[in-house]
Amino acid sequence: MSMPRLATFAVALSLVPASASAMDDYLRASNSKPTPVRLCGETDADRIKTALCKEHGYDKLVARIDKAFDAVLPKTPANIRPLLKRDQTWFNEMILEAAADMDDGDIRTGFAETLRSRVAALEGMADGIGRTGFTGRWSSAFGGIAVTPAEGDAYRLAINIRVNYGSDRHTACTVGALVKPAAGGWLAGSLLPEEAAPAKASADDKATADAKSEPKKPATIKMRRQGETLRVAIVAGDEGWTNDLPGCESVEQITASYFPDGKPEAAPGKADTTFVTPTFDCTDPKTATEEEICSDPDLADNDQRLNRAWKVLLPRLDDVTRRALTEDQRHWVKAQAAQFPQFLHPAWEKRTSQMHYTTDARDHLNGLQRERIALLEGFDDRRTGLAGIWLAYNAIIKITANADGTLSGRGWKWEQGDWKAGCDYAMTGKVVNGIFRADEKRKNPDTLERDHATLIVNRLDDAFAKKRWKKDGTEDETADEAKCRRNVSNSSTAKLFPARPSPDIDNLGGSIR
Repeated sequence: MSMPRLATFAVALSLVPASASAMDDYLRASNSKPTPVRLCGETDADRIKTALCKEHGYDKLVARIDKAFDAVLPKTPANIRPLLKRDQTWFNEMILEAAADMDDGDIRTGFAETLRSRVAALEGMADGIGRTGFTGRWSSAFGGIAVTPAEGDAYRLAINIRVNYGSDRHTACTVGALVKPAAGGWLAGSLLPEEAAPAKASADDKATADAKSEPKKPATIKMRRQGETLRVAIVAGDEGWTNDLPGCESVEQITASYFPDGKPEAAPGKADTTFVTPTFDCTDPKTATEEEICSDPDLADNDQRLNRAWKVLLPRLDDVTRRALTEDQRHWVKAQAAQFPQFLHPAWEKRTSQMHYTTDARDHLNGLQRERIALLEGFDDRRTGLAGIWLAYNAIIKITANADGTLSGRGWKWEQGDWKAGCDYAMTGKVVNGIFRADEKRKNPDTLERDHATLIVNRLDDAFAKKRWKKDGTEDETADEAKCRRNVSNSSTAKLFPARPSPDIDNLGGSIR
């Protein structure tokens, strides 16, 4: 994979910007793609033939969409234009998928309405740019949110999401929320349509409840201005993103940047419209991940925090550790560039990978950033011995000292985007002459050893992995058995770094991978 241009750590790591042509296509920012709707025509690139388009009026609607978009874009501030272009690109991707299933009568019925709704939204944005406060309607490629003032500093949200990618790949969510001022300039609350208000618990219910059990943390909806946009994000609770909500099949597309749609219906109120800036130029984001960081105040703040932590940490490390961590950071920067697009269109969701999993993708990117912040800010370079949490861009292990003098290690090494190809770490043994060797009886037992402030896991497995294939391309059954899944030539060797315990350090099962 080529190195994308990410400004985070650019000075410290001397990252060389990659040209757009050298970048993998799925990494590229959506704002770099064409925004005109290529729907009607006679070429293979056109989804609906000209005659059918004219019959149903799709051609005129497409022309109105393109005209409305061209009218609103120049009115949009420079740091918001890439986000609006991304939103239009996502809309195009969605309707082109739906257009492939025009034989379906239900899809055909709603197709023109989807186009008309987009025309209205884009035309409304031309009136909405420059709006202050929260009050009014806000639109995205996936639907809209109406914001109205409530008691005090609170606001009521009426969310209406309608996405249709053709066939049975469609979802709808009509849900409400009440959000109040929260930390970090956000307003936050829970999704709760009026018809889904919880019933009062009976005395019997209370009597049978486990007094020691703690209440489950519900999913949260957060709202904040990011310049001219309204940024909305769903944050998972203890049971995921949401409980059963009537009228809401999925919250996946609620997380998005929304654009002001028309003038406010009431007094706009006050809102901090500061655009939280990351360490790179949001007028020209190069990757899909950069676009997402620019769109979200939390992600942009994470980016700034990462940069500060790196600059503080690096000077205090010895030369060997500094070189090792710098190399690991280069790999992590590549991993961050891939994180958002991989979870936006997850390949393992084979039936619905065309859909935009915006909530999931944002959640995973935030988790990856916060995990790295926890390592850099909590880098335990004074640690002695092997016990503790160790983390790298592609591996994690927790080593525990047992009462009988042995050590146990649990963790895994992953291949980003392919969790089935990971390597599991599960070992118990003793330290002899400064090196831990597992109790297992095999040619290549698990090992752990220190190299300055770093930990090397299974140093010899790189060499053993290369010997698991014969020259004729078949597996050598006499070689030492593989330690990893899928491919016997995968190696479990990893170099990790000491991290203090943190709630942001990913669990050993790899939930953010």
